[in-house]
Amino acid sequence: MASKSISEVLKDAPRNWGRWGANDEIGALNFLTNEEVLRGVRAVKQGRVFMLGVPVARPQGDPTHPIRSQPIHTLTMDEGFYISGRAQPFPGGLKYSDDVVTMFPQSTTQYDALGHAWYGDHLYNGYDPKTTIGGLQKCSIQPIAEHGIVGRGILLDAARYKGKKHLDRGEGVTLADLQAIANKQGVTIEKHDILVIHTGWLNRYYEEGAQALFPAGADYDEPGLEYSQELVQWFHDMEIPSISADTIGCEQGINKQIGGLGMLHAALLCNLGVVFNEIVWLKDLAASCQEDGQYTFFFAGAPLKLVYGCGSAVNPIAIK
Repeated sequence: MASKSISEVLKDAPRNWGRWGANDEIGALNFLTNEEVLRGVRAVKQGRVFMLGVPVARPQGDPTHPIRSQPIHTLTMDEGFYISGRAQPFPGGLKYSDDVVTMFPQSTTQYDALGHAWYGDHLYNGYDPKTTIGGLQKCSIQPIAEHGIVGRGILLDAARYKGKKHLDRGEGVTLADLQAIANKQGVTIEKHDILVIHTGWLNRYYEEGAQALFPAGADYDEPGLEYSQELVQWFHDMEIPSISADTIGCEQGINKQIGGLGMLHAALLCNLGVVFNEIVWLKDLAASCQEDGQYTFFFAGAPLKLVYGCGSAVNPIAIK
């Protein structure tokens, strides 16, 4: 079907623009107050730590959106410099190695800045898209990094709920699914929870290769949260600050009813200021939650303070 205009679909959608003042650049992270951090701390029962970032610059490649190239990792100093005589040890004999990585800040586990995606003539909070020219002067990743994404996380295991190793290409996770998953897991989604959604999709990259996620000639259409008016209103009412997922974009690639691409980047990120955390490694955390029945945890995301940045690499932490 022909794609509708996002502006047309979202003309009456809720917005948080102006809710925290004309100068706000962190959106729904404003909900993550000191009290919410303490609520997250109270979710810690075992002291088990899960690092949710994926490996960076593997020789065989890393999962990333096809619009971005792979990270390039190069050694700039190693034992070869000493063997060849191009370098001498420091006084006393100390040697060192050094390296450089050239990469898209979003070519790995990453956070989107609120200025990363928009539609029409406004970024989040009504800022002019011209402020993105040459670097995000408004809604960059830096204010998000200075605040941090810290609170109570809740894992919603969509793959196990649907009885699958991983969701299918283009498969949606609806609001009804989220509520049913929580009910099946015996957990309650609370206001200001950081939603962590396991689809199993990222596992395919490591088990089957890049062609499993991006088949040649196929449209970009991964599984994920499915846009609906009800879902967006629920996010608004529940004051959800952030979502994390083991997919490239957190949301269903192409909305089947509307035909739009990136509907939730528009409705949640741009309109509500919900911060997206993508390419998150959740296989181990999901297995642990299924084993011990504890689906809530302390969550901490600390992106780099990249000045004018559109997003940032991150290695999030979940502590059960």
